[in-house]
Parts: sequence; C-alpha cells; structure tokens
Amino acid sequence: MQFEFTDLIAGYVSDFNESEKCFTLTTTDKRSFPVLLTDTTFARLMRNLDEPYQDATGNLYQLLSQNGRMAFVFGIFYPQHDGQYTFEAKQIDFPERELGKFRFEESNWWANQAKSICNFFVRAQFGDGEIDYEKYRTAVSLGGKREVNSFRQETDTISRMIYGMASAFMLTGEDIFLETAEKGVEYLKKHMRFYDVDENVVYWYHGIDIDGDKEKKIFTSEFGDDYDAIPMYEQIYALAGPIQTYRVNGDPSILRDAELTIDLFERFFKDKKGEGYYSHIDPVLLSPDSSSLGPNRMRKNWNSVGDHAPAYLINLYLATEEKKYKDFLEYTADTITTHFPDYENSPFVNERFMDDWSHDLTWGWQQDRAVVGHNLKIAWNLMRINSICPKKSYEEFAQHIAEVMPQVGLDVQRGGWYDVMERRLHGNQEYYRFAWHDRKAWWQQEQAILAYEILYGIYGKEEYLKYARESAAFYNTYFLDHEDGAVYFNVLANGLPYLLGTERKKGSHSMSAYHSVELAYLAATYTNLLNTKKPLTLYFKPMVNGFKDNVLRVQPDILPVGSVKLQEVWIDGREWKNFDADKLTIQLPAVEYRPKVKVVIVPKD
Repeated sequence: MQFEFTDLIAGYVSDFNESEKCFTLTTTDKRSFPVLLTDTTFARLMRNLDEPYQDATGNLYQLLSQNGRMAFVFGIFYPQHDGQYTFEAKQIDFPERELGKFRFEESNWWANQAKSICNFFVRAQFGDGEIDYEKYRTAVSLGGKREVNSFRQETDTISRMIYGMASAFMLTGEDIFLETAEKGVEYLKKHMRFYDVDENVVYWYHGIDIDGDKEKKIFTSEFGDDYDAIPMYEQIYALAGPIQTYRVNGDPSILRDAELTIDLFERFFKDKKGEGYYSHIDPVLLSPDSSSLGPNRMRKNWNSVGDHAPAYLINLYLATEEKKYKDFLEYTADTITTHFPDYENSPFVNERFMDDWSHDLTWGWQQDRAVVGHNLKIAWNLMRINSICPKKSYEEFAQHIAEVMPQVGLDVQRGGWYDVMERRLHGNQEYYRFAWHDRKAWWQQEQAILAYEILYGIYGKEEYLKYARESAAFYNTYFLDHEDGAVYFNVLANGLPYLLGTERKKGSHSMSAYHSVELAYLAATYTNLLNTKKPLTLYFKPMVNGFKDNVLRVQPDILPVGSVKLQEVWIDGREWKNFDADKLTIQLPAVEYRPKVKVVIVPKD
C-alpha cells in the first residue's frame, strides 16, 4: 500500500492503552487491527430516529477500557516506510449504552423507529392536511417532499406504504397510521383493482397516471424487466398492505379481494403440470406461454415462488388460521427447498429457472448472479413456516444458509451485508465478485437481522445472536437519516450514505414504508418475545362483524409453538377477560362500533 485512504473497521475493543492512546479492534472473523487515537477523534452513542445527538467523546477512554465492547471505527490508513501501516481513528460509534446492553434491544426501540418513519411518510405524502391519496406520488425526495411533477401512482408502492402504516398502528396504537392505511386500501380498491367478471378473479393495475381530474390506467408493467406483461411480484405486493390492514380491522372486502387474487395465481400463474408459479403472464391471454413475453416466457423465479410468504401469505394465515393458507405456505416452502439449493456449484442459491426447473443463467441483469438478501430471506421464512409445518429439510436448509452466508455475503471488515454478487469464482479468483458495486441496501440488512434473530430465538446458538446484533448495529448506525427522517436506500461499504440517482430518494418504485417498518415490527417481535424475554404490546381495531365468529387472532408472527402467551387484554381502556391465552385469540364483544383493542403478549416461562 503506497497511499492513504479512509475506511471503516467494525469489531470488538480490547487492550486499551491510555498512555499510548491506542487499542485493538478485532473483527467478526477474528482479525485484529491496532487503532491509534488522535486529538480530533470523537465518539458517539447510537441513537434512534427523533432522538438528540448522543456524544460519547467525554467518556471515550472509559468506554474503550471495557474489553468486548462493539465499535465502528471510521479512520484513515497511513502507509509506513517499512511496508506496514497505521490506522488513526477519527470517529467511533458505540451501539451499546452499557456493555452488553444494545440500544436496539430496548423494548420500545423498534416501535419508536416505526412511528418516526411513518410520520415521515404521512408528512411527505399528505402534508398537514387530511389523508387524501390523490396527492400521493411514488417519488419522495431525500428531504421528504413528494415530487409534484411526477404523476405516476404505482400500486405496489402504495400497498407497501399501507403495510408500514398498519404495522405502525399495531406497534403504537396511533390512529393516524390506521386512518392512512385504511384510506390507502380504499384508494387501491377504487383505482387500481380490476375485477374480471368473466374469469371471476381480481388483478391489479401497475398504476395510474394523474392529470388534473383525469386518470389513465397503466395495466401492464412499464419496467424494462417486465415490460408489457403482468409480473407475479406486482400482484403479490399489491396484497401486502391490504392484508396487514386486514389483520387489524377484519374488513371482509379485503379478504374477498385476496381470495380472488389468489385464484388468479392458482388458475393462471401456477404450473399445473409441474411445481411452482410462473413469473409473468400475457395481459390478453393470461397465459405464461405467450411468445409476447420474450425472455419471461415460461420462467419461474424467487419472486414468483418465494415472495408469497413474507408479502401477504403469512399475515393472511395469522389473521384467519385457515388450513388452505397453511397448505399454500407449505407448498411454497417445499418448492424452495427442493429447487433453490445449488451448493455443489455455488454457496448461493439459484434464483431463476426454466419451465422444467433447469437453471436460467442468462436472464436479463441476473445472469449467474445472487442477491444476498434473497438467500437470507429464505432462511428467515423457512424458520417461520417450520413452526406450523415442521420439517427437517427446512431446518437444515435455513441453518446451512445461516452458516455459509457470512463467509460470502457479509462485509467482515466493516459490517453490513452486500447486494448482488457473482455466484461462482472464475480463474484464480479467491473472493466472490460484486456484480456492480459494494454498496449495501437497506432491505437486505433487514433480511439478515430477521433471519438471525429468529434463528437465535429458536435454537439459542450464540453465533446467531452475534450476527443478529452485528447486523442490527450496522443498520441502526448508518441507515437512519437523523437530518431528514426515515432511512437511506443505500450506503457505501464504509457506511456513508450513497445519495445519487434513484438511490437518493426516500420514495421510489423500489422504496416506500415497507421493509423499514416490516423490520421494526418483526424485530420488535423477535427481540422482545424470543430473545430478551420482554412483553410486546400490540393494538387492533376490528370492524363490526368483521372477523369470522367475532374472533380476533393476535399472534404477532408465526412463532414456535408454545413460546408465547396472551397475558392481558384491554378493550377501549377497560380490562377484558374473554380470551384464550395459549391460542392468542380474543372473543370480541358484541358491540355496534369499532372497539380499540390493546393486548400484551409475553414469553412463556
């Protein structure tokens, strides 16, 4: 090395020497770096959105004297004449308030974060006035302004924002979030839903363009990968927000739309002769076998097979406990477990397939490449489904992913998880190559945090807890935008926000209040109930005669059987005793208004 450069090292502190102003930082893969302090080194404690700056410079030496404390050290490498280097710290971030006490494991951390993110999107889309979705725009700037000259309203981004709002209501009980979710559902039904009378199915427009009082329906996708087709993932994510809202309010019309959309999947996307679901269908013939689909003809992929579970299907099962949704979850998990592993060729799963499940290694941008987050997403969702459909194959697959992914998808130097990578080594390569860059996307950090949180909660393996904490520490240190609100789309490998192009935005085709609030909701669930053994408070507001038999199901996620119980219930602020603690169900009162239900769920001893 013949030049100086700035970079980040993540690791654990030891061997602090106050007189020499130095310490050792050991990375997650146990490499040690000597770190020098300078007169301008400063330090910070982790803070949540809407919290004031937390300076730690004044007690820096005290913090560094605690061996094993996690730290992110941003500094400068300087070359030496002997071929060695020195690393001088300029900024140090500590995710623990006290040794072993991580901020993001505080019981209200994630609920407060969800509240802040959703307040950001309410302000950005609707200002201080009423919740009016005619104002909604897909694009939202870094500072939280909707782009008024962009007239496209995309179905999936509205649905994803609705998901965030419904989840934030469940965590906080603040009515503004439920109002925003429910008005969003009604807007989707009025403007983006198409009921095919002849086929008796529902499908969803890609979006609409607004021009004054006029609107133009955009039936098929207009993105290059999916142009002029109906992609499965757009139909899947159209259900994400409404179904999470259904968990709160039991609106029968949401359930009907979901059932008719699933009928669309079963009749037109499903491979009836083989297994799985096709990725695209022709908009006229509703067929996956049309030549008009080009490279998407008779193809299957991660989104068409695997995204059902996290986007809507698990939540639909939680709200109804219908056997047909459990069977659907098992079918998707079996299909993934059978066809996605490719470990004789790559440490990454294969994600794209031909009709016969042979590998499609030439499709579009993906070619023979892996999305790191999809691997982690498989592990996370298999462990959820395994709690109602236990199978050794699910456990073995999930645990294999958990073991191998840190070796190829984790930045062991700086922390955080990479994006898209080449699936194989070529020539004399020793490191798997990045497809385009070494940046890190917010949603892929979510998959890692949730995968390792639930794995630790089920198996209690300390290695899983280590990766869960390291992933959450990187995310909460570098993705939270303390200036403008919400979270960044991408950061550089060293944690600095990447603010160019679409990735500068807080709202876009790819980003809304979905993954960030899904993370908050489920991290609160797994952290409190499985890992730190603290209560979780949730809120619901059912419609009159909404849920079948007037029974409200409040299990927050598919958790291991017997791991949690319903401890307390309040209805409109009054204690309510008519509930089943073990089944996590509530027999609602026969009232002619919408009661507000508050529940406390606790770990079983």
